[in-house]
Amino acid sequence: MRDGKESHETKMTRLFLVIENRILREVMITTLRRQADLCVVAAVRYSPGAYQEAAASGCDVLLADQASAGAFPSNFLPDLLAQFPSCKVILFGMEDDAENFVQAVRSGVSGYLLGDASAEETIAAVRRVMAGEAVAPAKLCQQLFQFVARTTREGSLVLNQRLCLSLGLTGRQQQLMALLARGFTNKEIAETMKLSEFTVKNHVHRIMRRLNAQSRYAAVQTVCENNYFAAAD
Repeated sequence: MRDGKESHETKMTRLFLVIENRILREVMITTLRRQADLCVVAAVRYSPGAYQEAAASGCDVLLADQASAGAFPSNFLPDLLAQFPSCKVILFGMEDDAENFVQAVRSGVSGYLLGDASAEETIAAVRRVMAGEAVAPAKLCQQLFQFVARTTREGSLVLNQRLCLSLGLTGRQQQLMALLARGFTNKEIAETMKLSEFTVKNHVHRIMRRLNAQSRYAAVQTVCENNYFAAAD
């Protein structure tokens, strides 16, 4: 019993760091290694081999900065978490951007920390995530709740073409709007509609301008609130 208790008390959380900037990487290594319950098993810049390194490390938490997260292929985190479901992912130094946050949640992250998060808050996030919690800014969580509620409500809805035409949306923009309502990213919309991401981005900006919306989510909300969606038959 005593040996088991000691083993439990000394169990360490294994961290795999993916950080682009060398100075930040070294600072994070030093800071994290001062914690008795944390162990940095590796710290690397992102490269195509990072997936194999993370998988081989047996890490409990993958901690990545914004620059690295932006370089990850779209399947990097989903594939890693599918292969190692007990592994947790925390992104730090992130922007206060609802689209990036929702995409990160969809990829399976357990923590999303903004650029102003302190070292203490980052360490606390690791411990909270290991305790089974999710960590994210309250403001972005509210937007996530709205996103989930909206996509659930609109899952069986289709665009009412007559009303969308009254808004001045083209047929292509109506198709794009339906995908926006489902939470698709620009990349996913481009793949679905066989367009370039640049073209999709331009369409989104035109839609936002047409609807006098400050964001893609606000554009979808405007359409919903004004009953520009009609129930599918």
